[in-house]
Amino acid sequence: MAAGVWRGGGSRLRLLSSLMKPGIPVPWAQLAAAFSTSVSSGKVAVNGVHLHYQRTGEGEHPVLLLPGMLGSGETDFGPQLKSLSKKLFTVVAWDPRGYGHSRPPDRDFPVDFYERDAKDAVDLMKALNFKKVSLLGWSGGGLTALIAAAKYPAHISKMVIWGAIAYITDEDQRIYEGIRDVSKWSEKARKPLEALYGYDYFAKTCAKWVDGMQQFKHLDGNICRHLLPQVQCPTLIVHGEKDPLVPRFHADFLHKHVRGSQDLQMMPTVCLPFISPSPWLSCQRPGQHLAKTAPLLTSPPWSH
Repeated sequence: MAAGVWRGGGSRLRLLSSLMKPGIPVPWAQLAAAFSTSVSSGKVAVNGVHLHYQRTGEGEHPVLLLPGMLGSGETDFGPQLKSLSKKLFTVVAWDPRGYGHSRPPDRDFPVDFYERDAKDAVDLMKALNFKKVSLLGWSGGGLTALIAAAKYPAHISKMVIWGAIAYITDEDQRIYEGIRDVSKWSEKARKPLEALYGYDYFAKTCAKWVDGMQQFKHLDGNICRHLLPQVQCPTLIVHGEKDPLVPRFHADFLHKHVRGSQDLQMMPTVCLPFISPSPWLSCQRPGQHLAKTAPLLTSPPWSH
């Protein structure tokens, strides 16, 4: 693991110790701004729907957190919302339309749904009066981030993506079919999403997502492969060494073809076998691990 990958708790302690050096007066307001876990939430009208978001921090570096399939800010990014420095960052976690609390409408999957999400994400941040933001995208949120960076470069500063793809293969399609039936998911993987959606909506939307991904086979598997050379912002690509849902070749492809890619970091012990005895595995939500990579947004070359 590269030296630039920090553990969230350690970085907070280092900041706290630097603020509290003997002889240096530290206003309590400054400490509160740096370490408060206060998170606000709201909805804003964007492109004909009301998008739910959570927001915390008052830092000069705005960061948008983009969740994966069926995810939301609260299910996918709890550690970031709680632990990222409130002094350095203003953190926004959003629920894409049809996910989380951005309902109605129900989620649907037209062939351009990732492009639609990218436009929604950028327009949400503009509605919240952010002119330029960095992106931290997990899984499908990483794909959305890639499209946003390619199509709206004037609004994107830097990007960290985790477990993302730009196209699908026959192998990917087989993997997706293996997770279609949510009754076969482990309880640990299933329960948070059942609690958020109710079983029926969760099961229906997962099956619709699989169908939505299968439609790309009629486009030679392409989702955003053609856009990667247009991604110019400094980009860190992160991938789990044991990720059973996204094969390693996807990360290698992104690192090679994303114009702004600065580094590919492989992370150990990212996924756990939640489903047994089925051969299909289910990844953990990314919060703990992405908490270690987020400080790179303010480290070289990300700070340039």
